[in-house]
Amino acid sequence: MKLTLKKREGQQKSILTKIRFAGDIPATVYKAGAASEPAVVNGAEFNAALRNMPKGYLPTTVFELDFEGKKEKAIVKEIQYHPTTYQILHLDFQRIKEKAPVTVKVPVIFSGAADCVGVKLGGFVRQILHHVRVRCYPEDMPKEFVVDIRELAIGDSKRVGDINFGEAVRPMIGEKEIVVVIAKR
Repeated sequence: MKLTLKKREGQQKSILTKIRFAGDIPATVYKAGAASEPAVVNGAEFNAALRNMPKGYLPTTVFELDFEGKKEKAIVKEIQYHPTTYQILHLDFQRIKEKAPVTVKVPVIFSGAADCVGVKLGGFVRQILHHVRVRCYPEDMPKEFVVDIRELAIGDSKRVGDINFGEAVRPMIGEKEIVVVIAKR
């Protein structure tokens, strides 16, 4: 997905308020070993990109930033919302390089929920972890982790150790952490 960024001058609250009033979003672009750069993201472009992606997939989405004519790839590291209106107040982007590892939160989705033994017996799927933090190279970054829960009975669970990460992806959380449990009603 492509985003257009402009250089931002100043950090004063009045400047940030003017940017938000115009419909744009203040942002900061970070790069390892370099100073951060303040920027302004086109608000309409970013909101259109959010509408076109499934819920929870923002941390693993690689954006192509057009920053004052210079094209770079980046991921969203942090997003700040207004506490009552949920308007996006600020974005933090992390530039990525091909041979530099990144830490991302990958969404966890479930397959086989309709055929799950525990659900058929009156239980329900209780998702404990919605994302799993992993460290990997950008070219190996998974979009999602799919956990098959078809054979779980009431009281059974799946843990982080049950997820197939592959060779190039390293979890940043303990293998015994519970991802999902079939709970009793």
